[in-house]
Amino acid sequence: MRILHSDKSQRLKLLRSNEYFDTMPDSLLDRITGHMQLREYERGEVFFWEGDAGDGLYIVENGSAKIYRVSPQGRQYIVRILQEADTFAEVPAFDGGANPVNVESLETCSVWVIDGDTLRELVLSHPHFAQKVLENFGRMLRGMVRQVSEMAFYQVTHRLARLINETAVDDALAAHMTQEQMAARLGTVREVVARSLKELERSGAIKVENRRIHIVDETAFNQWMN
Repeated sequence: MRILHSDKSQRLKLLRSNEYFDTMPDSLLDRITGHMQLREYERGEVFFWEGDAGDGLYIVENGSAKIYRVSPQGRQYIVRILQEADTFAEVPAFDGGANPVNVESLETCSVWVIDGDTLRELVLSHPHFAQKVLENFGRMLRGMVRQVSEMAFYQVTHRLARLINETAVDDALAAHMTQEQMAARLGTVREVVARSLKELERSGAIKVENRRIHIVDETAFNQWMN
């Protein structure tokens, strides 16, 4: 990891475009700019490990990374693929505790880090900012409940169809998803994902060409998502 040079105008631009800070007055944004830095990570470099102390709120400037956890047996589960403008590490940034996940760069990646102590002071002194934090945590919780529900109620092929549908609208995300990463995202193994892809192909719902998945029959594909 290396710290990149950034000027005040870059920092203000980032803050004004982020959902946590976009309605804050300039006087507060100016204060925050003194407590943030731009970092660069190489491909395969770990930002932090599960259990590490949190140092702030992270916002992706460019590149991509993965949030993941590892089971006692060594199996990796991908919680989320991060891309430009995504925000992460909210939990330790706002509760002051340890990181609950690992984050690793999938390519050269630059991220902004805003000091956690500064953010916690803002929560105490500015109710509007605290409300924004609560709203975002609510969205994250709803997303986690949806993920748990899918793992509990749907077979792998159905969950894979839902994942394909999610990535189909985002070419950058789809380009980064290998079968291993799909398996980690779905809480299974690559061999099961490969069999599920074949099942979707045999049904006529999709076609796999050059490691890219194409939906060729919307009706058949939608049946797999239900």
